[in-house]
Amino acid sequence: MSILKLGIPKGSLQDATVELFRKAGWKISVSDRSYFPSIDDPAIRCSLVRAQEMARYVEDGTLDAGLTGKDWILENDSQVEVVSDLIYAKASFRPTRWVLVVPQDSPVHSPEDLRGKRIATELVNYTKRFFATKQVPVDVEFSWGATEAKAADGLVDAIVEVTETGNTIRANGLRIVCDLFESNPQLIANRRAWTDAWKRDKSEQISMLLQGALRAESKVGIKMNVPKEKLQSVISMIPSLTAPTVSPLFQTGQLHGVEWYAVESVISEPEVRELIPRLIKQGAAGIIEYPLNKIV
Repeated sequence: MSILKLGIPKGSLQDATVELFRKAGWKISVSDRSYFPSIDDPAIRCSLVRAQEMARYVEDGTLDAGLTGKDWILENDSQVEVVSDLIYAKASFRPTRWVLVVPQDSPVHSPEDLRGKRIATELVNYTKRFFATKQVPVDVEFSWGATEAKAADGLVDAIVEVTETGNTIRANGLRIVCDLFESNPQLIANRRAWTDAWKRDKSEQISMLLQGALRAESKVGIKMNVPKEKLQSVISMIPSLTAPTVSPLFQTGQLHGVEWYAVESVISEPEVRELIPRLIKQGAAGIIEYPLNKIV
C-alpha cells in the first residue's frame, strides 16, 4: 500500500489542526510520549514537526506533505508546492501580519532609516533578504523570545515581529513602521511527491476536505416545516449557498387539510438568532438548527 507521509504542526497550530482534520473526516490521536500521532487512515503516516521546520522537511522529501505557516516557508525560502491556503476563523488559524517595529519615540519612520542598525527577529533569513532588496545594510540577530521587550529596553533598534491586531505591540510602547507580509497556514507538498499520481490525489483529497471543513466552520444547517401559503414569503427570507431545498411533507394535505413543505438551507451562524423569530412569525414550525462538518 502507498503511504503519504504527512507533517502535523507541533505547537500553537497543533490543536486547531487536529480539530480541523476531525471535521474533515480523519481522527488524529496525539500522545505526549510520541512524535507519531495515530490516524484512522492506513494510507497516511503522521509526524509531529514544529511549524518552523516543516517546510524544510517537506522540501527535502522527509515528508510528502505538511501544514505550516506561509511565514516559515518564506523564512526557509523553501521550494515546495502550495496545495491550498487554510484560513480558519479560530484564533490559531487566523491570518497574521509580520511587521517592522520600533520604540514609540524612535526617529525611524521607514526601513531605510535603519541603515547600520540592529534588528532582532525569529525571521532572520527573510529579514536579511528584505533589507538586502532595499540595499540597506543592517545587523539582524535571532531572537529566542520576548522580542518586544528587546526593543522596549533598547537592546536593539528595531524588531520584526508577528501580530494580529497590534495591541501587544502598542501595549509595550512600540510603534509599527510598516507591514512586511501577511501569513496564514498552508498545506504544502514535496515537489517530487506532487508528481506521483497517487500522492498528488491523496494530497488533493486532504486539501478538498480540509477546505470543506473550513467553509462549514461559520455555517449551520437549518430546516423547518412551512405551510404552502407561507412558502414564498419564508423562502424569500432565507439566505443560502444556492437555493433552499424544498420538498412536500408526506400526505399532510390529506390528513390535516393544509399542505406543508420541508425547507432546508445552509446559512451563516450569526444570522440564525435574528432569523428564527422572523421565520416563526411568518408561519414556520418545527425549526431545527444543526452544526456542519464540511461543505464541499
